[in-house]
Amino acid sequence: MAKKSVLKRILLSILTIVLVVVVVVVGYLGYVIISYSRIADNQQLNVASIESSAKAMVGQEYTIVSQNLGFGAYTADFTFFMDGGKESRAKSKDSVIECINKGATKAQSYNPNFVLFQEVDTDSTRSHHTNQKEMLTDIFANYSSVFAVNYHSAYLMYPILSPHGKSNSGILTLSNFNIDSAIRRSLPISTSFSKFLDLDRCYSVSRVSVENGKELVIYNVHMSAYGGSDEIRSAQMTMLFEDMQKEYEAGNYCVCGGDFNHDFTGSSTQVLNGGMNVDFGWAQPFPETLLSNYPNISRAIDYSSGEQMPTCRNCDVPYVKGNFTIIVDGFLVSSNVNVTYVENVQTDFEYSDHNPVLMKFRLV
Repeated sequence: MAKKSVLKRILLSILTIVLVVVVVVVGYLGYVIISYSRIADNQQLNVASIESSAKAMVGQEYTIVSQNLGFGAYTADFTFFMDGGKESRAKSKDSVIECINKGATKAQSYNPNFVLFQEVDTDSTRSHHTNQKEMLTDIFANYSSVFAVNYHSAYLMYPILSPHGKSNSGILTLSNFNIDSAIRRSLPISTSFSKFLDLDRCYSVSRVSVENGKELVIYNVHMSAYGGSDEIRSAQMTMLFEDMQKEYEAGNYCVCGGDFNHDFTGSSTQVLNGGMNVDFGWAQPFPETLLSNYPNISRAIDYSSGEQMPTCRNCDVPYVKGNFTIIVDGFLVSSNVNVTYVENVQTDFEYSDHNPVLMKFRLV
């Protein structure tokens, strides 16, 4: 009888543990589902203005920089769990601040008229709750600014020993001209259960007055990486191309920069990696055939150095030269914008898993 009593207690304890685990798992899934919400399309964005009445001019050369800041986590030795690496959070708050400051200083060094930042966190576990938007707008205090929330996610309880946590991340557009107005456009994402893995994505549309009565329309974009299907990628690109084509047909000038999460040249995967056909899933070729349907929109890939240089590394291992790199960042322009210079700036991925892209252009 004593043995049966002990066995019964053991079985009861095991059952209790199983039930607790089930309740926790079901409760967490319920929390994720209940807290899920998409950000509305065509959301009007607040513009922080400057005291300037200057308008952009036809024929004048302007400088624009695009930089994915990697939420301040990606020092050269940082690896990321979703890329096959280990880390889920930045090393420390001080490290985040240093990385964001280095990214901002690099962009500033080109005395740009416009700056497009992606993966700018405002209150995320992964970046130690730093408000990177405030940091950047303080540094670029003489620029008008527009911030759009790209995605906000529920607390991710993975990896178990160091959960990624909640994320609040966005895209920041800066201009030394006043931005007249701006909206956030929600890009298509999955509508199936996988939508809980496919984070919200968007681009922002900021309008700057031109002396001839037209507008310079600045697009800041950060497209899907993890979890995006071919259909989703095509739908996102189609939406952006159609939007830009429509603005061009209205007589406006279009410049779009950011992180496209595609092999931007269509060949950088091979060119930068010794001809190897490496496929990490997210590094899909840029849809050249789709773009050809929009003859007034083109990529700025005629690099002034005459060669392709990387803008992004895969973060499965710490960076050393020879690791897998790719071009995923860049600019699209309408045919009334003349690109005079374009460079993928090399930083050895010191402060981000992305390098900045520098472009100079004229309105014609």
